[in-house]
Amino acid sequence: MITAWIGSISFLIVAILYILLALGLPYGDFAMGGKYKVMPKQMRIACIISVLIQLIAIIFILQVGHVISISLLTPIAKGVCYFFSCYLFLNTVMNVFSKSRKEKLVMTPLSFITAICFLITALNG
Repeated sequence: MITAWIGSISFLIVAILYILLALGLPYGDFAMGGKYKVMPKQMRIACIISVLIQLIAIIFILQVGHVISISLLTPIAKGVCYFFSCYLFLNTVMNVFSKSRKEKLVMTPLSFITAICFLITALNG
């Protein structure tokens, strides 16, 4: 399913950004309200946790989209996709109100596209 591919790739882009933030690179304008250009150590831990959650979400959208097949995930996969869809719609709204111009311009549409992909994949999966 194409929406599973698009959603997983867009979430992978976000995961890569958070890996870069966790490594201390100066891309903080794109995340967490743009408060920090370089994430402090405690925030880097949050970035690592976020990457793990994003990778799990990617596995679930690919499962529901029939790109991969992990039978253990099947009973909860659709529900997880609905959860991430709701989370990403909320994240989109939060990004709209970000103080960071870069976050508004880049992460808002990326979050919205990903939310739509999770929703459509869940509805059609």
